[in-house]
Amino acid sequence: MVRDPLGTEDSPELQSVLDALDDPDCRRIVRQIQEPMTASEISTQCDIPTSTTYRKLERLTDASILSEQTAIRTDGHHTSEYALAFEEVKVFLDEERQFEVSITRPTQSAEEQLAGLWAEVRKET
Repeated sequence: MVRDPLGTEDSPELQSVLDALDDPDCRRIVRQIQEPMTASEISTQCDIPTSTTYRKLERLTDASILSEQTAIRTDGHHTSEYALAFEEVKVFLDEERQFEVSITRPTQSAEEQLAGLWAEVRKET
């Protein structure tokens, strides 16, 4: 699945959001992230095994709850960092009485948008 590099997608799939938020480890990760963190930092902070952390991070990014960005390092060993990608999540009934999900996203600076775009390019190469 190719994610929208600028994070402007309308809404993620309802079930992926519900599944992520139903997972206690995913909720723990979301509660701990106050600024961008690496998977290793998240694993340590949340006391979750690294292999499990990567699965949970994938679930959260697929649900558009977290964003993954590349942290550029001077030593050339770039790494991924994860940050919250929402301000508010709403589940509601639309006009046809179907459940929908809406995610309000924080405003991103041009630098943050470029970092997100770079992360997507790296995944595709």
